[in-house]
Amino acid sequence: MTKSFKCEIVSAEASIYSGDAEQVVAAGRMGDLGILAGHTPLLTELSPGPVRIVRGKGEEDHFYVSGGFLEVQPDVVTVLADTAVRADDLDEAAAEEARQQALRAMSDKSAELDYSRAAAELAEAMAQLRTIHQLRRKAGRS
Repeated sequence: MTKSFKCEIVSAEASIYSGDAEQVVAAGRMGDLGILAGHTPLLTELSPGPVRIVRGKGEEDHFYVSGGFLEVQPDVVTVLADTAVRADDLDEAAAEEARQQALRAMSDKSAELDYSRAAAELAEAMAQLRTIHQLRRKAGRS
């Protein structure tokens, strides 16, 4: 029998998920990381990207976070997100449009540009698209 632990995903707006998990996979600043029961306590910064929760019997929930922190304690994993939404609620067309706008802003040499803001917007749009594509690949295998 696989061990499980409590997992919570919360943002400034609301609690997005609270339940048992066998594994949590998230986009950390240094790369993706996977958390299983018994993981060493940890606090790490999250990059914009997907968070996948594997529950019993291989069932999964997919979320998108715009950044935040992941905290691992002996019996609970908490994702403290700047913004968090269920991956199914992401709008692919809006994310693609945001990506295109950020690319145009970064390539427009005549405009007064806040490059760091455009780069952050590009990173967030790309992370949303990555989350959507991961969910689509998972659905294709089911």
